[in-house]
Amino acid sequence: MTPAVAEAVKNVLRLPPRERADVAARLVESLDEEVDEGVAAAWDAEIARRIRELDAGLVEPIPWPQARSMILGMDDAPAPS
Repeated sequence: MTPAVAEAVKNVLRLPPRERADVAARLVESLDEEVDEGVAAAWDAEIARRIRELDAGLVEPIPWPQARSMILGMDDAPAPS
């Protein structure tokens, strides 16, 4: 890591969590040089479907800490039904 990059990282780490997340998202987005329109359209459709299910009360959202634990395999409890 160059001194300039180390300094940039040091400065970013001083930001509030929300702003650090925004910076991280922008950095990840900058790595995607090509957009696969078919994949983007499929994600748009999936997101719309999930929003409709939430709005209709067909599914119950779970809090992020619980979802994160489930994703990382730290939570053996079944998801709420």
